Amino acid sequence: MSDLAHSPSPDSVLLAIGGRSPRKAAMLAGRLGHGAYAVPPREAATGRDAVLLAVAWDGVESMLQSAGASDGVLAGTPLIDPTNAVTHGVGALLVEHGESAARWIAGLAPGARVVKAFHLFPADHWTSPSDGGRTPVTVAMCGDDAAALHVVGRLVRDVGGVPATLGTLDRVRQLEEVAGFVIGLAFAGIDPASAVPHIPSHTPSHTPSHIPSNGRRAGSPGQA
Repeated sequence: MSDLAHSPSPDSVLLAIGGRSPRKAAMLAGRLGHGAYAVPPREAATGRDAVLLAVAWDGVESMLQSAGASDGVLAGTPLIDPTNAVTHGVGALLVEHGESAARWIAGLAPGARVVKAFHLFPADHWTSPSDGGRTPVTVAMCGDDAAALHVVGRLVRDVGGVPATLGTLDRVRQLEEVAGFVIGLAFAGIDPASAVPHIPSHTPSHTPSHIPSNGRRAGSPGQA
């Protein structure tokens, strides 16, 4: 679990790392540098500008318990969910039909402003140094709270991405299915990008003729 709080400098943030293993949290903080520091999970979740739930799916519930989520510690805080509740190497969703990982997480953290984001690209995409020539990737997001989406959108830009809001958490399962699709093809040795048509951007009033439409362009991403 990683958490952000403003530092005295308006152009920087303080990064707190909380984990089930204090030793591993300290090692990660040291590896990240730039003022990152390790703290207990509950401290990491308290009074932060945003919290990133950066754990494997099978560790989500225990981490949230350690952070005091059921006690309302995360109430009002943007809680970023980058988890993938999928079968390893297959991509099939592990949550029940019609449900979503993000909604389940929201139930474990009452009052938290859950935003699904950062789940489609591997962690090293964001931690590897950029040579300045890398094309920015789009980070699709879902969330119910506009202020939380704005905060997460700023973080996406800070790490060199382009935020795009797909919709509220009512659409988040669709976003989670995309991760399963990507993972399934990747483990089969197929480039997922080769299975998706390249469609140039259009304004909402100019829907491409080859996309079925009910009169409006469903799912048109908007900047957060």
